[in-house]
Amino acid sequence: MLLSYCTNVHPAEDLDAILRQLDSHAVAVREKLGEDRLGVGLWLAATVAEGLAEDAGARRRFAAELEARGLAVQTLNAFPYGGFHDSVVKHSVYRPRWTDPRRLKYTVDCVAVLADLLPANAEYGSISTLPLGWREPWTAADDAVAEAAFDEVTRVLGETHARQGRLVKLAVEPEPGCVLDTMADAVDWLARRVDPRHVGVCLDTCHLAVSFADPRRTVARVAEAGLEVVKVQASSALHIESPDTEAARAALAEFAEPRYLHQVRELLPDGRVLACDDLPQALAELPAIGPWRVHFHVPLHAAPQPPLTSTTDVLAESLAAVAEHAGPRRPHVEVETYTWNVLPERHRQDLADGIADELRWARKVSS
Repeated sequence: MLLSYCTNVHPAEDLDAILRQLDSHAVAVREKLGEDRLGVGLWLAATVAEGLAEDAGARRRFAAELEARGLAVQTLNAFPYGGFHDSVVKHSVYRPRWTDPRRLKYTVDCVAVLADLLPANAEYGSISTLPLGWREPWTAADDAVAEAAFDEVTRVLGETHARQGRLVKLAVEPEPGCVLDTMADAVDWLARRVDPRHVGVCLDTCHLAVSFADPRRTVARVAEAGLEVVKVQASSALHIESPDTEAARAALAEFAEPRYLHQVRELLPDGRVLACDDLPQALAELPAIGPWRVHFHVPLHAAPQPPLTSTTDVLAESLAAVAEHAGPRRPHVEVETYTWNVLPERHRQDLADGIADELRWARKVSS
């Protein structure tokens, strides 16, 4: 199994900038780990993916650049379309939706790119994608349009496999607040609509933890539905057991930064889960009588300072469950802490050092 880290942590939206970021960080991470080869889960903005998809020579040159740096690509993150490091991202990361032809075009471009970037010995490639879109507005007509788009990308995936002998699978990544909010939502929608030979799920363990879902039951349900966990995004959420204290609220407020949306869920004593779409709203509105989990990807290897903790226990249990249910292909595992640059100052470290530490931690947990 090739463990990767996701390059959506780097603000780069053209090929030259991508290569500069890989030189500054990915190569440094590989050297810190003492490895000849490092897995990178590439994020390519839509304009970059389009340029590569239209130019076979550019794909060959890019593949050679990656090889020269000792970097291997088996997975792409095609969730953010572009502008992922704008000063304010929030809901824009969920656009365009799967009802928009641009989303289909972007995903098809990523299929063409990944098929030519895969190492010769790669068993398959994976592409993670957004869970249809933000939940509002979403209609039955939107469902039908999205289903047709999935039919088309499935056709492309099948033709790519037949023509090039490269198996690439699409992995739908549920996220709090979206149409497919939970893994259960994703399983219910996909099981009735997609060909599981080409489309499965991406299990983001931060998102799973925020939903307060049981990892083992969740993974078992995926298998029972005839679907495959194609990719695991190894990530950890913030957890606060007693969010009503002054110390807890002060610690949480440090993470209420303006760039990304940080959805919050509160588990009530009766088992119900309350939802807020962002941390400032949660601090103002949730009753704080039960534990909170916050969609803020925190470093895997370094627990946040008390009274905050993280959900690495959910990550470890998810990986164990996925290993138990894995078929002939083990899912790709991608460390996806894209929030290094927006962490509170006292929680940061040198980026290459931090990524290397996360990969060491993830390797131990997933072995």
